[in-house]
Amino acid sequence: MARISIYDSTLRDGAQAQGISYSVDDKLKIVERLDALGVTYIEAGNPGSNPKDLEFFARAADLKLAHSRIIAFGATRKVGIPVADDTNLQSLLQAGTAAVAIFGKSWDYQVTEILRTTLAENVAMIGDTIRYLKQHGKEVVYDAEHFYDGYKANPDYAMQTLAAAFDAGADSLVLCDTNGGSFPDEIFEITRAVCARFPKAAIGIHCHNDSEMAVANSIRAVQAGATQVQGTINGLGERCGNANLCSIIPNLQLKLGHECIPADAMRHLTSVARSVSEIANVLLNDKAPYVGSHAFAHKGGMHIDAVVKNPVSYEHVNPEAVGNSRRVLMSEVAGRSTILARINAVDPTLAKDSPETRRIIDKLKELEHEGYQFEAAESSFELVVRKMLGRYTPFFELVEFKVIVGEPSINEMNSSVIIKVRVGDQEVLTVAEGDGPVNALDRAARKALERLYPALGEIRLTDYKVRVLDSDKASAAKVRVLVESTDGHESWTTIGVSTDIINASWQALVDAMEYKLLRDQEAKRG
Repeated sequence: MARISIYDSTLRDGAQAQGISYSVDDKLKIVERLDALGVTYIEAGNPGSNPKDLEFFARAADLKLAHSRIIAFGATRKVGIPVADDTNLQSLLQAGTAAVAIFGKSWDYQVTEILRTTLAENVAMIGDTIRYLKQHGKEVVYDAEHFYDGYKANPDYAMQTLAAAFDAGADSLVLCDTNGGSFPDEIFEITRAVCARFPKAAIGIHCHNDSEMAVANSIRAVQAGATQVQGTINGLGERCGNANLCSIIPNLQLKLGHECIPADAMRHLTSVARSVSEIANVLLNDKAPYVGSHAFAHKGGMHIDAVVKNPVSYEHVNPEAVGNSRRVLMSEVAGRSTILARINAVDPTLAKDSPETRRIIDKLKELEHEGYQFEAAESSFELVVRKMLGRYTPFFELVEFKVIVGEPSINEMNSSVIIKVRVGDQEVLTVAEGDGPVNALDRAARKALERLYPALGEIRLTDYKVRVLDSDKASAAKVRVLVESTDGHESWTTIGVSTDIINASWQALVDAMEYKLLRDQEAKRG
């Protein structure tokens, strides 16, 4: 099968997503992760648009990358301006990258109504720009913006724009479904026509997800002859996002047999998805194919029984192939075999009818009656099992805490917590302020413990949910608190239940910290 070049635009197109703003350090961290994944190109920004991108390219010049080439992105020369006088093109050269990407108009409507120039001038702009960059020794990727809409409106002119780029020496021609409205059959037929018209050109595909077709469209373009696929990690991008490389890469490589990244790098896919999500400060979609926490999660008893016998019964690929893991969810429909599987993860020697297993199952029923729900808090359930089996020693113990809430808030800090914890024979007393009592409690606990357990500084809370369990009791109702945490590599969820929301939150926070420390301890022991 043809080798497919993976072209990542997380740092450029992905940065155009609402709510995302990378620092230069953020971008450098993501570059390192993408290089470890083995993508061919990393489109890192537009040096002509802002000083931050220029700083990035200056610092990136010192990076020693094993697999990836960094690309600077820009537009064709402006209307009526010679290439040597175009400031954006000079910024591209100043970026110092060996490869550049240039986008130009392929849709006649965009030329006449948006650029407000002639069709002939647009063709000249494309050719002039690419020739100029090739004269400076650059590898040039040409992005034909709005190509599919342009082809559907005026196929002859859309092809003229590609011919201008190809004749000027472009190393690849990338067809863009910029509005994200095309369907897979359209993408296939038009891409096939382009491949037939330019048999010696490397053809690429760049899709947006406005019709939720971006992944399917990218796959169909490859099947039609494209050998470069552009997209972003987790599908980040403007409006509805770009084509999701976390789905495209395994689909092409594991399902269709194309070589996209080194075979041994595929197991990094999930960790890259999670770390990029963490750096971008956005939640990773739990239901994301391949890399989401629900991608290989099984709940129904019949499903779980079948997966235990043979995973292929309900899993289309081995989760470990993409660095993910199988999850067997704890719930009222899971059955005894599911609970046993979770117990055996802690102690493989326990049998279904052993006294320890029966005690744990009875405890689980008791806790569920109290309002605990371990389907979404498997980390807390693991701690329960360890405690009942005598295989767990707490890392710290709460002596007491006091919460003070004051209004109006000062600098959004309306709460303070005084906390005393015990670690071995040492007691630590500290105080912290926060935006609300739970935030103050979290900060105080970390402040007290991080000196003894520095790894707690890696934890960040990514989600906090509260559910009222018996609303008929009004303000005296029991609540269930779920806290999702991450250290940038792994995510886990813990639970607390109480008639006191602060106490329930404390239970969940303690489990979150204990789980992190336990995982790190076991990792050190191998």
